[in-house]
Amino acid sequence: MAKAPETLVVLLPDSGPLITLAYADALDLLLKPGWPVQVQVVDMVLHEVTRNATPTSEKIRQWVTDRSIPVLTTRTFKHFLSAQSGGETKQRKSNLGEIAIQEAMNELALAAPTTTGVFLFEDHKIARASFLLPDNCRKISTRAFLLFLEGKGWIDSAAEVERAAISNGRNFSRLRFPP
Repeated sequence: MAKAPETLVVLLPDSGPLITLAYADALDLLLKPGWPVQVQVVDMVLHEVTRNATPTSEKIRQWVTDRSIPVLTTRTFKHFLSAQSGGETKQRKSNLGEIAIQEAMNELALAAPTTTGVFLFEDHKIARASFLLPDNCRKISTRAFLLFLEGKGWIDSAAEVERAAISNGRNFSRLRFPP
């Protein structure tokens, strides 16, 4: 009997998970799952985590480059750059990464409906927000992702990763899901 082909999973991390995993020196955990998974970073999110010099900005930039992580181009980022170069003073800056991820997931739903998109987030406001997900997309918190990896035996301890991030200076969300 022929084995059914595995579904491709595209993992789209928001800035929070990238920062937390960079603090824990664990960005490669995004590449860890044992099914066909492709990590992609949305251009606006990459800009958010690298535009200022922070303890993790260069680490994230280097990881994306070294691992040849695809960077998705969005209209959201193009609009942001256009407004910035046009000198707009009242330019929207908050939640642009999430808007760009939403755009990328909608694009994925249209272009590759059999691919599963996974939005990896950390901001507890997103967990409660009415974030519209296409049928082939899911959202998961950093903590739930780490627990999933632990449950599959792909990492020894989700708590160890969290502790590493916190001990290296990350103010990791203490909120647990569900609240």
